[in-house]
Amino acid sequence: MLTVSVLVSGPPLNLPHCCRSPNDGGHRDINQRRIHHFQKPMAEAGNSMLYSLLLFVVTLSLQEMYRGKLASSELFTILGGFTSSLVFLFLLTFIGNFQETSGVKTGWGAVILAEAVALVAAGTVHRVCITTCFLFSAAILYEVKPDFRGYGFKK
Repeated sequence: MLTVSVLVSGPPLNLPHCCRSPNDGGHRDINQRRIHHFQKPMAEAGNSMLYSLLLFVVTLSLQEMYRGKLASSELFTILGGFTSSLVFLFLLTFIGNFQETSGVKTGWGAVILAEAVALVAAGTVHRVCITTCFLFSAAILYEVKPDFRGYGFKK
C-alpha cells in the first residue's frame, strides 16, 4: 500500500467518514492543521506491465527517431547510452511483471535478455552508446535488484 500524507488547512472541508475524527463532525477550522493519511493501492502487475511496455515502445521509438542527433556529439552519445538503459529498465519491468502474472521465474535470464535488447538498441545509435548503456544499466540493476548488492561478498 502506498501512503499519501495530506496537510489540510483552509476553509472547512467535508471529509469522508473514514477521515473524520470523533470531535470535529467532519469539518476543519481555518486555523486547525492536521495530517491525514490516505492509503492507495500500488499499481497491479497487469497495469504495471502495460505501462512499462508503453514506455519501452515510446523510449525506443524516440531514440531511433533522434538517432542522428544522439550520435552528433560526445554529450549526446552519453545521453544515448542513458536512454538505452531506460529501455533496459522498462523491458526488465515488463518481463518481471509478465513472469509474475504467468507464475514463471527465469532469474538472471530476464536481466540478460533485457540487457541484450538494450545494447542492440544502443548499437544502432553509436558504438560508444553500448558502453555507456552497459554502465548505466549496471547502476540501475544495482539499485533495482537488492540481491545484486551483496553478490560475491561475505561479511
